[in-house]
Amino acid sequence: MTTPAGGPIRLLIVDDDAMVRAGLSMILGGAGDMEIVAEAGDGSEVPPLVAEHRPDVVLMDIRMPGVDGLTATEALRAPSTRGASPPEVVVLTTFHADAQVLRALRAGAAGFLLKDIPPGDLVQAIRKVAAGEPILSPVVTRQLITHVSDGGAGERTERARKLLARLSEREREVALAVGQGRSNAEISRELYMSVPTVKAHVSRILTKLDLNNRVQVALLVYDASS
Repeated sequence: MTTPAGGPIRLLIVDDDAMVRAGLSMILGGAGDMEIVAEAGDGSEVPPLVAEHRPDVVLMDIRMPGVDGLTATEALRAPSTRGASPPEVVVLTTFHADAQVLRALRAGAAGFLLKDIPPGDLVQAIRKVAAGEPILSPVVTRQLITHVSDGGAGERTERARKLLARLSEREREVALAVGQGRSNAEISRELYMSVPTVKAHVSRILTKLDLNNRVQVALLVYDASS
């Protein structure tokens, strides 16, 4: 989901710590182009709040005592919900390398942010996500995959290679470039195609492979090369 042109970015903040929610609301509510439409203290509250308020971005704490952020992210970004234009999910965490964060990214989260991120960086990150841009760099993704073992690596490698085999040669080139963190403009220059053509290829890749976003494409590329 991307925010409507000219409209505020609608945010749902999910964290079991009321102080954290208050701090995030103060920072993000002060940005002129953002609106806090709802808050939740547990992942179980997320589906009904999303249905009622239609946020563009959900800031999701990964660890909560009831329904955790991973479970809530998986529910929001499941293939069965994509036709309903689900919101983008940004995971909030206190750890750089975390198995639950990696699983949330595999489930379709657009990236993760540390809870001690400077306010200005937080605002800019939310704007990027609302515009349809992932906020996770390939370097951070590699660090996660390298330092976090979440099991099933062999099965994921085989699955990733089979999925990439569905793509045309040109689509695979674009997918590899996405995995290297290239922007559409950079891919355009490197592969000698127009930016609209690059965007069309990326859209087809996401559709063919039943993926949410560029972060998942990058993870798939890394898995295939394992």
